[in-house]
Amino acid sequence: METGIYVRVSTEEQVKEGYSIRGQEQKLKDYARIKDWEIFDVYIDEGISGKNITERPEINRLIDDVKNGCVKNVLVFKIDRLTRSTSDLIYLVDLFNEHGCAFNSLMESIDTQTASGRMFLKIIGIFAEFERENIAERIILGRERKVNEGYTLCSYMASYGYDRPKGQKIQTINEREAQVVREIFDMYMKQGVNIRQIARRLNLREIPTKQDSQWTAQAVKSVLKNSNLVGDVRHHYLDEERAYTVKGQHEQIISQELFDKVQRKLVKNSHVSPTKQPMEENYFAGFLVCAECGYKLYPHNMFSTLKDGTRQFLGNYACGNTIVGACEASEMSAKKLEQAFLEYLKGIAEFEEDNTIQLREQEQQKQERQALIASYEEKLRQLEAKGREALDFYVTNVFSVEEYRRVKRRIDDDKQTLCAELERLQVEAEEIVDNRLEIAKNFQENWVGLSNVDKRMFLMQFVERIVVKNEKQGETNGRAKRKVKIFDVVFKEG
Repeated sequence: METGIYVRVSTEEQVKEGYSIRGQEQKLKDYARIKDWEIFDVYIDEGISGKNITERPEINRLIDDVKNGCVKNVLVFKIDRLTRSTSDLIYLVDLFNEHGCAFNSLMESIDTQTASGRMFLKIIGIFAEFERENIAERIILGRERKVNEGYTLCSYMASYGYDRPKGQKIQTINEREAQVVREIFDMYMKQGVNIRQIARRLNLREIPTKQDSQWTAQAVKSVLKNSNLVGDVRHHYLDEERAYTVKGQHEQIISQELFDKVQRKLVKNSHVSPTKQPMEENYFAGFLVCAECGYKLYPHNMFSTLKDGTRQFLGNYACGNTIVGACEASEMSAKKLEQAFLEYLKGIAEFEEDNTIQLREQEQQKQERQALIASYEEKLRQLEAKGREALDFYVTNVFSVEEYRRVKRRIDDDKQTLCAELERLQVEAEEIVDNRLEIAKNFQENWVGLSNVDKRMFLMQFVERIVVKNEKQGETNGRAKRKVKIFDVVFKEG
């Protein structure tokens, strides 16, 4: 492991405490050789304070070598040799982690390859989180001040209809997009076109959104509700309790009068029913995902009247993106979907039924291995404690280099044997018994006798999503022949 040895001592420390640069360097070189680490370079900042890292040429050279991948392990005599600043220590440890570089301190027995070393990193992580939260609070205050002064944040990107080039505080009108905005408002308010049809028209004209994607009903609605277009600046607009607007410094695209009329129409036409449940016959609603585009499938309810006067349910499912012209997947009947679902489950059961006994035995073996792992981990902790004790003896000159090397070699051999066995056991124990067979058999045995309500409850208990498509199988008499195909059923864990 390419190791960079860093040594530092200030002028005052040399005089008052008798720190020796050469003594530190030699001790660290001996330790690196004991650990069989290859020394890439030695970085010495002599007569320099550790209050910051900006004025230390050698530590900055070390940082560059870490970033360039030349150094994969940093070794210091004590942590305060690296830095006396908590914020700088957090920065350096984060930097080492980011570039896959280990960190070791001889006097504090910190080695990031050991449990105690990892604990040290966790403690540093707590300080790092605290520092990040402080920074976040300052950013929030700065953002709120900016909003109150009338500047649009554009945290992710500018609103559709505007641009804000880098380094520019006030957003400017994008004339091409602004014309589309005016057309959207005109279609909705004056022409009476509904939101979904507006999205469809824009997609047919191949007009992209700000993200270069296709328009959806939600994207159109977001434009219609965006008060940024009348010259206002919004803040926390996704949180109703915290949301507020102030007058911005940018130009408006839509008049306040037209915008207010549109908001009243949107409220009047809204029909949100967050607690509405699907009809009993639509028990697959909410679980289906289009294999073509990844969007949800929604039920279309249809009924036919039989000769005896009774009504027969002929429901279909269709991809929501087809409404706005963003997907060409064909709709499918609920009856064919159910047949495809049961066939898919039957395939799982037939494929895995022969493995039932093996899976049960595997679960029993897993429990036995967990007990072995616990005992091996305890032995490993004991060896690490002996290793720390031997290192203390070396640092305090109780052990010579040769004595420490001999003791450490024996401990390392024992640890290597234990770690190899632990790794093998952990890999085997992490094998999870597949519960798909049990679920598939449950569905097959119970599905036919369930009511529509019970079928939905069954799906809610076991299934997360079903990826499906009505695939074209050829043509008959000039008409496309299709078959519903289940691509994947994702079961819930546990």
